[in-house]
Amino acid sequence: MDQENRVKVAYRVALVTGIFCAVVALLLILNFWHMKQHEPLESATIEALVNRLSQEPNNEELKEEIRSFDLLARKAYFTSRWQIKTGTWLLLIGGIILAISLKIYTDLRARIEQPEDITEELLKARANAQYWLFLSGGIVLGFALFAAAMSNDYLKDFQQMAVTEEPAGVQSDVEVIELFPSDPSNVVGDSAQADESGEGADPTITSVLEGESGSQGGETNAGVTSVSGTAAASSSVSFKKEDYKKYHASFRGFQGLGVSYHKNIPVSWNGSTGENIKWKVAYSKPGYNSPVIWGDKLFISGGDAQSRVVACYNRQTGQLLWEREVSDIPGSPASPPRVTDDTGLAAPTMAVDGNRVYAIFATGDVIAFDLEGNKVWGRNLGVPNNHYGHSSSLQVWENKLVIQYDTNTKGRMLALNTTSGETIWDVERPVHISWASPALIEVNGKMQIVATADPYVSGHDLDSGAELWKVEAMMGEVAPSIAYEDGLVFATNEYARLVAVKPEPGTTFTWEDDEYLAEVSSPVAYNGLLYIATSYGVLVCYDTKSGEKQWEKEYNDGFYSSPMIADGKLYIIDMGGVMHILKADRTGTVISEPELGEAGFALPVFANGVIYLRGDEHLFCIGE
Repeated sequence: MDQENRVKVAYRVALVTGIFCAVVALLLILNFWHMKQHEPLESATIEALVNRLSQEPNNEELKEEIRSFDLLARKAYFTSRWQIKTGTWLLLIGGIILAISLKIYTDLRARIEQPEDITEELLKARANAQYWLFLSGGIVLGFALFAAAMSNDYLKDFQQMAVTEEPAGVQSDVEVIELFPSDPSNVVGDSAQADESGEGADPTITSVLEGESGSQGGETNAGVTSVSGTAAASSSVSFKKEDYKKYHASFRGFQGLGVSYHKNIPVSWNGSTGENIKWKVAYSKPGYNSPVIWGDKLFISGGDAQSRVVACYNRQTGQLLWEREVSDIPGSPASPPRVTDDTGLAAPTMAVDGNRVYAIFATGDVIAFDLEGNKVWGRNLGVPNNHYGHSSSLQVWENKLVIQYDTNTKGRMLALNTTSGETIWDVERPVHISWASPALIEVNGKMQIVATADPYVSGHDLDSGAELWKVEAMMGEVAPSIAYEDGLVFATNEYARLVAVKPEPGTTFTWEDDEYLAEVSSPVAYNGLLYIATSYGVLVCYDTKSGEKQWEKEYNDGFYSSPMIADGKLYIIDMGGVMHILKADRTGTVISEPELGEAGFALPVFANGVIYLRGDEHLFCIGE
C-alpha cells in the first residue's frame, strides 16, 4: 500500500471511530441523566400501589400488578447496568483506536506535505484546531466515563442505608455455652420429651466425638470459648446417608437437590375447608424459610425488627414444643439491617442433623440448639452487605455446617464445626452477591459443594472449600440453586441462561438454552427430565441429556417456591397458594391443583403419607 492510501485508511478509521465514540459517549450521558431523573429501583407507581394494597390487603389482582411492575423495574435496571458496563468498555477501546489512528494519520500527512505549501499561519491554524478538537473530545469522553461510573454504583445509595458488613475477624468468633436443662417457662406442655420412636435415630449408630480444632485452611479460632466438660461432644452421633434420605434435613431435602424418597404423598386437600388438613398452627414470627424435620420434630425460624426466633413443633400433633429467641451473640448488631418485605430477616431455611438444629438470619447471626431447645453455640459472621437481605440457606453434612455468604462486599463460603461453631475453613470466591443456596453432589465417591453466583457456577471440595471447577454462566441477581442428576449440573438465572455442565475441571456447556429462565425458583432433575419454574407463571420440562423441551404449562400466578419431586410426582406451589401436582414424566399430566387458602412461598416438605407446608400465616400438616 502506498503512502497516499495509508493516509486515506488512517483518516477513515479515525473518522468512523470518532463518530462511534461520540455516539457511545452521548448515549452514556443520556443514560446517566435518565437514571438521575428516574431512579431505577424506586417507582412512584409501585409505591402508590403498595399504599393501595395496605387498604385492600386481599386484592389478588393488585398484588399481581405490583409484582409485574417490580419485575419490569428490576429488568430495566439490570439492562441499564449492562448497557453502561458495555458502553464504558466500548468507549475506552474506541478512544484508544481513535488516538492511534489520528497519530498515524498526522505522521503520514507530515511526511508527504509539500514544504512550499505550508505557511506559519497554516501551522498555527492546524495546531489551534487540533487543540480545541482534543480538548472538546477529552471533555466529552471524560464526562461520559464519569457518568458511567456514577450510574454503575446506584446500589451503594441503597446499601448505605443498611448496616454494612463487618469483617468476621474483628469480633469474638463464637460463643459456646454449657448445656443445661431448658427453661420450663419456654416449653409448651410436657411434650418436650415427645416420643420419636416412629422415625427416630438408628439404634446401631455409634456415638463419636466431634472435637476437631476447626482451623484447617481458614481463619484461626482465637477467642473461641470451649464447652465445659464433654456434654456437647458426647451427645453427638454420626449419621449415615440413609438417615438424611429418611428425613428432610435442609433446604430442598436430601443434599439440597429437591428429590424426596417418601411414599403415599397426598394429592388432595383444601386449606380453607379443612379437607385433609391434619393440623394447622399460626406461627409467631414471619419468615420465608421452609420447615426441616428430624424424627418427630419439625423446625422453622422467624424474625422481625424486634427479635428472631427458632421454633420446634411435634410434627405429629402440631404442638409447639419450644421456641427460643436468638440473643446474646457476640458481634450481633444492635438493630437489624434494612431488608425488603419479600426477603425479610428469616429467609434462609435451617439445617438439622439429629444432634442439633442450625439457623442463620439476615443479621449475620448463626446459632445452634440441641433438639430439646438448649442453646449450644452462637456467632456472628459480620452483618451481610445485602440490599435485599440474606437468603442463602444452610447445608449440613457430617460435622460441617456449610454457609454460602456471597455479599456486595465479597464472595465467601465457609464451613463451621457443628459441635462447637468454630471455623473449619473459610474461602473467598471471585463472585458477586448471590441469594442462592449451596447443594451437595457426589462425584467419584467424593462429596462436592456446588454454588451459583454472578458470574460462575462452581464446585468446591467439602473437606477444604478449595475450588475444584467453575464455568462462567451467570449474571444479574442470582437466586436459584442448582439441580443435579447422572453426572450433569444444571444452573439457571434470569438475565443469564440455562446450562448443563459436567462437574469437572475445564468444563464447558453440554447444552444451553435461554427461552425460560427462573428468577427465584430452583430447578430439579429426576429420571432424565429437568423442571424449571418462572416468576411469571411458566412451568417447563426439558430432557436432561439434550436440552430439548418436552412440555410447558402457563399459570395465572408466578412461582417463588421451587418444584419438588415425591412419589413420582412433581409438586410446586404458586404465589397464590395453589399446589400444582403433575406426573413427573414426559407427559406432564396434571393430577390435581389443591388450594392452601393463603399465599405460599416456601417449599413443601414430605414424610411418609404427609406434607408439611408453611403458608403466609400458618404451618400446615396435610394428610389423608
